[in-house]
Amino acid sequence: MRTISRAAIFRFALFRMLAINLGIGLLIAAMLAAGLLWLDVGGLRHLILADRSPAVALGLLLFGFVITFGSAAMGTAIMALGRREKADHPRGGTGKALPATIRQKGLP
Repeated sequence: MRTISRAAIFRFALFRMLAINLGIGLLIAAMLAAGLLWLDVGGLRHLILADRSPAVALGLLLFGFVITFGSAAMGTAIMALGRREKADHPRGGTGKALPATIRQKGLP
């Protein structure tokens, strides 16, 4: 069985795209966590820093945000892969007339 090194895996466009979008999600998560602590929303900063081990609470908060926003960014990138191919075609219906039986019944 052939193994792939860590550097070689980024030669594949899909893995490179996922890594980039995970980094974007990580950046957004760090900015959101820092913003929540800076603004002290709901007394969150005071609550975390008053604990015996604030590093655990901060780590769990950041971990949850990284999982959430990292997966959202990667999922959005995967779902947007097919858009470039469909950009040349107009959106909407086919422009064909409805069959007479559907028109008579008044169905869409």
